[in-house]
Amino acid sequence: MPALIDIRRRIRSVKNTQQITKAMKMVSAAKLRRAQDAMFAARPYARKMMEVLNSLATRARPDAHPLLQEHGDEKVLLIVITADKGLCGGFNANIIRAAARFLDEQQRGERKLELDLVGRKGRDFFRRRRYRVRSEHIGLFQALQFPAAQRIAQSLVKSYVEREVDRVHIAYNEFKTVIAQKVVVEQLLPIRKLEFDPREPPLDYLYEPSPGAIFDEILPKHVEIQVWRALLESAAAEHGARMAAMDAATNNAGEMIDRLTLYMNKVRQAAITKEIIEVVSGASA
Repeated sequence: MPALIDIRRRIRSVKNTQQITKAMKMVSAAKLRRAQDAMFAARPYARKMMEVLNSLATRARPDAHPLLQEHGDEKVLLIVITADKGLCGGFNANIIRAAARFLDEQQRGERKLELDLVGRKGRDFFRRRRYRVRSEHIGLFQALQFPAAQRIAQSLVKSYVEREVDRVHIAYNEFKTVIAQKVVVEQLLPIRKLEFDPREPPLDYLYEPSPGAIFDEILPKHVEIQVWRALLESAAAEHGARMAAMDAATNNAGEMIDRLTLYMNKVRQAAITKEIIEVVSGASA
């Protein structure tokens, strides 16, 4: 039977861990509120821009702008957005698993696959694999700012225009609720086209000043906004996942403390009973 001092030491250790997980939960809750506000503010604009650009890409001529041209699918680039830290449940594992599954599905023939990695966890996983890592972005979520999304988007646009890549996909966790995230893998470039009823001729837009000037301004901005939205979604989903994970860890620590306390009382009661029996036996002798 273990000594009481060992049980007390373990209870004290679990209590210290409980204090840490509780503090981490409160920190994540505070960060989640700010991340949610930024994400909800960016969502409507990003989604409307996606809707307009999909419609525009369907109506415009493919040669109207390089970002509207389709190059094929021999060179595929995947952007994987993970967290820089752990202790957030299955947040990182889910996105890494989805990205690896997507890469396995794309791996055929002479197809060239490349990765742009955002977040330390994704970097640490894929740098040990056979895939070619084109760029790494670490520490963005410590102080997430729009210029970071602009740098990533400008690199993507440059690579696509210069035909270094044929398709660009992005994988991230989309924020649903505090305890639920949805893994999303979607195509970023070329811009997807809508499907119209062939019986109804599609309507076209009137461009002012000219289609070329509008495309030069709005298409790169579209890529920047979609990357920015993905970063905001991932940041909010990370804080929600960490808050849920730390809440579960705090509750588990409380249950473990209760079990250890009950066990300690049983051990102490058994020791007291043994001493009483020894005293009574000595007196009788």
